[in-house]
Amino acid sequence: MTRALVINGSPTLDKGDTALVVRPFVEGMAEAGAQVDLLYATRLKAKPCSCGRMACWNETPGECCIKDSMQSAYPMLRQADILVLAAPVYIPLPGAMQDVINRLCPLLDPLQCTFSEGRTRARFRGDVAIRHIALICVSGWWEIGNCDTVLRIAEEFAADAGLPLAGALLRPHAWVMRQQGKLTLDGEAVLAAVRSAGHQLVAEGAIAPATLEAVSRPLISQEDLWRGYTGTSA
Repeated sequence: MTRALVINGSPTLDKGDTALVVRPFVEGMAEAGAQVDLLYATRLKAKPCSCGRMACWNETPGECCIKDSMQSAYPMLRQADILVLAAPVYIPLPGAMQDVINRLCPLLDPLQCTFSEGRTRARFRGDVAIRHIALICVSGWWEIGNCDTVLRIAEEFAADAGLPLAGALLRPHAWVMRQQGKLTLDGEAVLAAVRSAGHQLVAEGAIAPATLEAVSRPLISQEDLWRGYTGTSA
């Protein structure tokens, strides 16, 4: 059975727009036969990476020297076939999510480094089962480009693990999917595409470009969004 691990980096846990998108994605993965575990970065309370001497590479390879709640997450990370990073844009990331990503360093093996296209890249260690990495990113601003920095972080981590990013679900102006606390018809359509994306990731190992476009498509004009923010025309 395929095992997937989703890490939700939103400080609002299961109540925000990140959770709104994560939920159908998890359902889609489960429908495709995956066993899915969900962790919240805030609840993990991972301490910042503070070992400048890279002990997890040089002294105790594969083992983090910081003994905190991340120690319980490492076995789940090593056993997962799919890792999904989910976060809102917080210029660039919520602090707890950035700490979790930094603490993934013990999973990488510097002895398998390669040099390609001007960059040094590591690989996952032999005991790490992850073969696909995906991203879910939500933003309040209108343009999808507001997700660029978070996307770059996910792409860089995937490359450092020796993998391409299997798909990035980017949802700008995510709050527009709901009005007065209820999903709009457009919101329902976006989440249906998200559900399909989760199914595709498990069943096919990647997410179709058309599905990603359906998740990210504009739901309102930039001018109308601006009026919603300010009460004035753009």
